[in-house]
Amino acid sequence: MSDEAPFEVKPFLQTLTHRPGVYRMLDAKHKIIYVGKARDLKKRVSSYYNRTHDAPKTAAMMEQAVRVEVTVANTEAEALILEYSLIKQHKPRFNILLRDDKSYPYIYASTQHDYPRLKFHRGPRKGKGRYFGPYPSTSAVRQTLSELEKLFLIRNCADSFFTHRTRPCLQYQIKRCTAPCVNLISKEHYAKDIDAAIMFLDGKNKSVVNTFVKRMDEASGAQDYEHAARFRDQIAKLKKIEARQLVKRSGKLDLDILGFASNAAIHCVTVLFIRNGSVIGSRDHFPRLQGETDKQKILNAFVAQYYLGRDAPAEIIVETDIEDGALLEQELSGRVGHKVRIRSKVRGDRLRWLQMAKTNAEQGLNLKVASNATIKRQFLALGEALQLEESPLRLECFDVSHTSGEATVASCVVFNTAGALKSDYRRFNLSPQAPGDDYGAMSEALQRRYARVKKGEVPTPDILFVDGGKGQLAEAMKVLGELELDWLNVVGVAKGRSRRPGAEQLFRPGESRAMTLPPDSPALLLIQQIRDEAHRFAITGHRQRRAKARRTSKLEEIPGLGPKKRRELLRQFGGLQGVSGAGIDDLVQVHGISRKLAETIYNTLHLDA
Repeated sequence: MSDEAPFEVKPFLQTLTHRPGVYRMLDAKHKIIYVGKARDLKKRVSSYYNRTHDAPKTAAMMEQAVRVEVTVANTEAEALILEYSLIKQHKPRFNILLRDDKSYPYIYASTQHDYPRLKFHRGPRKGKGRYFGPYPSTSAVRQTLSELEKLFLIRNCADSFFTHRTRPCLQYQIKRCTAPCVNLISKEHYAKDIDAAIMFLDGKNKSVVNTFVKRMDEASGAQDYEHAARFRDQIAKLKKIEARQLVKRSGKLDLDILGFASNAAIHCVTVLFIRNGSVIGSRDHFPRLQGETDKQKILNAFVAQYYLGRDAPAEIIVETDIEDGALLEQELSGRVGHKVRIRSKVRGDRLRWLQMAKTNAEQGLNLKVASNATIKRQFLALGEALQLEESPLRLECFDVSHTSGEATVASCVVFNTAGALKSDYRRFNLSPQAPGDDYGAMSEALQRRYARVKKGEVPTPDILFVDGGKGQLAEAMKVLGELELDWLNVVGVAKGRSRRPGAEQLFRPGESRAMTLPPDSPALLLIQQIRDEAHRFAITGHRQRRAKARRTSKLEEIPGLGPKKRRELLRQFGGLQGVSGAGIDDLVQVHGISRKLAETIYNTLHLDA
C-alpha cells in the first residue's frame, strides 16, 4: 500500500510561486503525461483547474492527470531548457514529439593531418578539423563527396589504410585521388587541393575557379602540360556543377525554412535547408501529438525541440510568429556562438523559399496520408486472410543471422498501422549451444523477448511472424507454451520451393498444410515487407558483431598476456596462425612466456578444437 498522500489541488495551488519554472502532469500510474514551461507557475498551473477546457487535447489530458509536480527555475530560459530535457527524456504522450532523433550527416575535413581527408560524419562534432553541413540526407553527403573526389582528387581512405600503402590504390587509377600515400604529390600541392575543396564547401566557387585558373597558367608557363590539362578539366567540371544548381543567389546565406501543412489528424513540418545561398535539400517531420491543432503551438514546440538539440543556422524562417521566439533566439545564439534570428515576415528570396517549403510540406502530408491509407488497408487484408476476429494493430517478426555459426544475432522488428515502429526494434546477441543451430538461436531470442512480454514490460503483438517453416514455428510454439503465451497468433513465413517473392508459404499452429496468398495480395505485401525488414536488421547486426569479433585477437582474452608478450609471440611465430599451431614446448621458448602461461595460451587457442 502506498504511503503517498493524496493530491489536493486547492492547497497545492495556494502554495505555488509566481516564479518561472516547469510543471509536470502525472497520471494514476505516476507516469508523466505532459511537461510544460511557465513564465508564472502559479498563473499557468491554476489555469488548468480554474476554467473549462474547450480544446480536446487539454480536456483529455486533465481527465487523466491526477497529480502535478513543479520545478522552479531562476529564469524563463532555464525553464525552456529543462522543459526540452524532460520532454526528450520522458516522451510524454500529450506533448508534441519528434519521431526522428537521428543526427544529421556532415562532411568532415581532418585539417590537422599532413594530408587531410574528406569523409562522411554523423554524431558529435568534437574532433579537430572542420565540419560542413548539416546535409538533409546521407545520399546528399555521398553525392557531394563523390563530386569533391572528382574535382579535387582528395583522399577519402582511413588513416590506417593511408599509412600502410606501398603503391597507389584503385582511387588513383580512376583519377579520384593523387596518391599522397606514396608521395606522388607534394605536401604543398596537396594542401592547395584541400584548400580549394574547403573553399568549394564554403560556397566560394568563384574563388576556386580563379585559383585553378592561376594554377593552370603557372603549370602551362612551366611547360607542365599534364597538370595544366588537369586544372583545365577541373574548371570545366566546376562550371557544370554551378549550372546544375537549381537555386543560387548572391551572398552567403545559411538559413532553414520551415513549411507547415496539416489535415487536423496528421501534421507535417518540412525543413528546407539553404546553405551558402543554395537549396541543398529538405526533410519532412511528422510531430506526434494528442489532439493539438494550433499551428503556432505546434511550430513553437517544434522549433524548441528541434534546434535545442542541434546547431541552428543564422536564420530560421517560419510561417507565423511563435510564442517563445525572442527567448529561443537568445538561447540558440548563446549555444552556437553566432546570432540566430527567427523570422516570419519575409519577402523576396526568403518568401519564395518559404512558399517552396510549404509546397513540400503539403506534398509530404499527402504522401503520408496515402502511405497510412495503404498500410491500414494491408492490415485489414491481413486480418481477413488469417481469419482473425479483429484487424491486427501490432506485428512482430523475428529472424536469425550468422556466418557458419559465427556471431549469431536475432532481430525483432515491429510494425503498427503507421508503419515500421523503429523505436521498438530489438537485436539479440546469441550464443547457441551448437554453432549454426537456427532453432536454438530462435528459441533463445523468443525466450528473452517474450519473458518481458509476460511481465508486461513490452506490449503484446497481435501477430508474431518467424522467418522459417514448420521447424521454426514449432520452436516458437514451444517457447510460448512454456511462458503460457501459446494463445498468440503465430505465423511461420517460408520462402517456398521457388524461393521467389510472391511464392511464400505461411505455416500456422495446428494446420498441416501451408497457406499461400496471391502475389498481389495486400496482406502478402505487408508480410514480405516485415520479413525483409527483419532480415535486414538481423544481418546488419550480425555483420557489426562479426567485424568487432574479427578486430579482436583471442590473445587479448588471455590473462597475464600483455601487449609486449603478445607482440613477441606474433613476431616469433609469424602471426596468430603460427601461434595456434605451436605446442606448449614451442611457446615456452619465447622470452617472458612461462610454462603455466604457455599452457593457458595453448588451451585457449584450442578450446574450440
